Amino acid sequence: EMKIRGEQDELAEERKGLEKILGSYMEMKKLLVREFTEDMNKYGDARRSPIVMRREAQALSETELMPSEPVTVVLSEKGWVRQAKGHEVDAAALSYKAGDSFFAKAEGRSNQLAHFIDSTGRSYSLLASSLPSARGQGEPLTGKLNPPPGAQFRGLLMGENAQRVVMTSSAGYGFVTTLGDLEAGNKNGKTLLNVPDGATVLAPAPVQAVETDVLAVLSSEGRLLVFPVADLPQLAKGKGNKLMNIAADENEVVLGVACLREGQKLTVLAGSRHVTLKWSDLEVYRGERGRRGAKLPRGFQKVDGMRIEG
Repeated sequence: EMKIRGEQDELAEERKGLEKILGSYMEMKKLLVREFTEDMNKYGDARRSPIVMRREAQALSETELMPSEPVTVVLSEKGWVRQAKGHEVDAAALSYKAGDSFFAKAEGRSNQLAHFIDSTGRSYSLLASSLPSARGQGEPLTGKLNPPPGAQFRGLLMGENAQRVVMTSSAGYGFVTTLGDLEAGNKNGKTLLNVPDGATVLAPAPVQAVETDVLAVLSSEGRLLVFPVADLPQLAKGKGNKLMNIAADENEVVLGVACLREGQKLTVLAGSRHVTLKWSDLEVYRGERGRRGAKLPRGFQKVDGMRIEG
């Protein structure tokens, strides 16, 4: 009888404790924490997978689902476009329609946008994979885009959105922008560069490094001015700042610009002649942005353009 009464007292005490736990949220929480802690200390070890915060799930874009292959987009003088696989493409040797010829090419990936700039300063964007194959002579851009009447396509660019480029006009104004700022979501494009009356857009100049590159500005009167790219403003759109002080009353215009990194050479073209300026030679033409620049050597007062070597 004493043994049974002793067991009855123990069970009554246990019932009292269980009822206390079941009747209190805080007591239940304490019990769970205590038991989890005991089990963790007895059976646990160092965590093998880290706990990290993930961003919200988002639907994949069309370009992320497409294959990414190297391609070269080719633009002709008359505004016909096509794309060829790979980067080893001799664009000038492709077949063109009668009266047409090679104008520009850009290397990129099939899932990237190709950006086109017209003579009025508007930019347009098309997915590279949507362009016709280079097996043929391509298609006119006017079939895919709606440029203003009389506008011509004067620029072609491809690359990452953060890639910087210098946009300029023949009136001698320009600024630094990014390929992301060139992106246009419709066939009508968007205004990028404000072009003064009588001027036109010049071929864009890709920038390697804003902090160290220099910009070479060439005028139709054979003047060359070289200054740091960092002296130009970085804008999403606009007119920009004056690059070179040209003589408007003498019908002088800026023929082109080129961004050079240290060690590169600049070749100036004048008809069948050319002169190549080494990096050290460019010191003669260095000056503050907006100045007149220095005259090129004798025989290069009437120039056609320039190109970067190396």
